[in-house]
Amino acid sequence: MRHVISVLMQNEVGVLTRLTGLFSTRGYNIESLNVAPTEDPAISRLTLVTSGSDAALEQITKQIGKQVDVVDMLDMTLGDHFERELVLVKLLESRVDVSELVTHCTASNARVLDDNPNAFTVEFAGSTADVDAFVATLRAKGSIGAMVRSGSLGISRGDRVLEGESLPDAGVIR
Repeated sequence: MRHVISVLMQNEVGVLTRLTGLFSTRGYNIESLNVAPTEDPAISRLTLVTSGSDAALEQITKQIGKQVDVVDMLDMTLGDHFERELVLVKLLESRVDVSELVTHCTASNARVLDDNPNAFTVEFAGSTADVDAFVATLRAKGSIGAMVRSGSLGISRGDRVLEGESLPDAGVIR
């Protein structure tokens, strides 16, 4: 099963290496990984996507939770959550004219970054399935010269936040 795991961790040297090492020592591949600071510069949020049995991932998440530098963590796939991925695509040698590409992108809620017919560049955000479908339609319209995907990012629905995610004066009720 596919899992999206969100971890709040101390923003210190070596923390990411220790956390990702838990996956490699158990033979699990990380499909995507994103790390960025939170509102508190001492805390970073790591979002990773991996696949494996529920039992094995439960063991890994328990090990992550035991790490001294981990503030809080959540397997997003165990609850209701939003999940999005960003893709930037540069289309070379388009088989259609630029106006058709712009129309398709506008209809798909994508943003045209560069409408150069020789290097048409667009950004699109959506679920992983939506990103896959969008890329497939662009591939049918021309040759993809470059593509950059962010990997999935996730956040819980409702008022659920990870401990330490909000600053103490933010008024968040837990």
